[in-house]
Amino acid sequence: MEYRQITEDYSVSGQIQPEEVAAIKAAGFKSVICNRPDDEQPGQPSADTVKAAVEATGLTFRYIPVVSGQITAQNVEDQAEALDELEGPVFAYCRSGARCTNLFGLIQQSKG
Repeated sequence: MEYRQITEDYSVSGQIQPEEVAAIKAAGFKSVICNRPDDEQPGQPSADTVKAAVEATGLTFRYIPVVSGQITAQNVEDQAEALDELEGPVFAYCRSGARCTNLFGLIQQSKG
């Protein structure tokens, strides 16, 4: 599992599998955000499946689905709220990590 650290408290990756959650916890993350809508691609694990694995390891999970190429103001607001509420460091994932990265950038701009 590869991930990209954006800040000390926020990292992003592409789709994760439930069996990778233990490694996410071992890397020191406290919370996981899924920005990928269910059924975007055949065979991807559902948010509920990943949530079960995340919560089984004692981490916190938040589901904020974002349609690829269609980030809304509500998505940005929901992600900002999650980052305020969740214990960090936070691990966010989507298909490639791009949506998670773009959301973070838009949150920073809105604070600007």
